Amino acid sequence: MTEAERQALENALIAEHGAIFAYGVVAAYAAPGRAALVAEHTAAHRARRDATADTLAESGTTPHPDAAYLAPFPVTDPVSAARLATAVESDTAVAWRAVVERSSSETIRGSGIDALTDAAVRLATWQSILGTNPTTVAFPGSS
Repeated sequence: MTEAERQALENALIAEHGAIFAYGVVAAYAAPGRAALVAEHTAAHRARRDATADTLAESGTTPHPDAAYLAPFPVTDPVSAARLATAVESDTAVAWRAVVERSSSETIRGSGIDALTDAAVRLATWQSILGTNPTTVAFPGSS
C-alpha cells in the first residue's frame, strides 16, 4: 500500500466514524417513518468502517479515529436531521473519491468506487427526502 493510499483510507475511516456518530443524532430527530432507513444507512457505514479498518490493519497500519465528533449545525427536528444525513453522505463521498483518485491498487480503487457509489446513492435518497432538485450531482464527492 502506498503512503497516498494509506492516508486516503485513514481519512475515509475517520469519515465513516463520523458518519456513524452523526447517524445516531439523525436517529434521535428523524421522522418516525425513517427509522428503517436510518438503521440501514448506519449499518452500511459500520460495515464500511470495519472493512476499511481491516484493510488498514492488514497493511500494518493501526488506525486512530478522531476522539470526538460534532454535528456541523444544530439538529432539532426531522428536517435538520435529514440535512445532517446529507452532510454526512457528502463528506463520506468526498473521502471515498480521494481514495479512488489516490489508489494505485486495483483492489483499493474498487473498494473506493463501491464506497463512493454507496454514499452517492444515500445522498440522493436524503436529497430526495428534502425535496432538493436535482437530487444527484454529476461528480459525487467533488465538493
